[in-house]
Amino acid sequence: MTDSRDGQTYKTVKIGDQVWMAQNLNYETANSYCYNDNATNCTKYGRLYTMTAAKSACPSGWHLPTQTEWNTLFTTVGGQSVAGTKLKSTSGWCENGNGTDAFSFSALPAGERNYDGSFIPEDSFASFWGFAEDDGYGAYCMHLSFSSDGVDLSFDGKDNGYSVRCLKD
Repeated sequence: MTDSRDGQTYKTVKIGDQVWMAQNLNYETANSYCYNDNATNCTKYGRLYTMTAAKSACPSGWHLPTQTEWNTLFTTVGGQSVAGTKLKSTSGWCENGNGTDAFSFSALPAGERNYDGSFIPEDSFASFWGFAEDDGYGAYCMHLSFSSDGVDLSFDGKDNGYSVRCLKD
């Protein structure tokens, strides 16, 4: 898939009936950041977006996944308790926390950007925004960790910087 806004090309993968970007989005918007404020990391990991930026970051014909769409993905790959291992890349995760990448989703340990501008280690975690909000403070997201085979679904502060994986409409 080529993003007509900036010409960047992304791998895609069909998992069950869903078509996902198989790379993190790297479209520059206001309130999007490179890990550790280093442009090389945007090339490697894609950008980290606040929820406000993530809402409009996906190209035309693609969208942020809903909680239901994330859950469909997890069910398709064998359930929430093993989805982390099956979706994580085969390298880059610390302490032998690599995955099998059994479905070519290739989730990289891109780290996170806290609301205060500090960063959570790049080789330990990956978090992805989803499209749902609660009381105006938080938003829905999915987390992967080097230390877990599963995935964690939660609401987090909208000013944190997380990766974006777009899902085809």
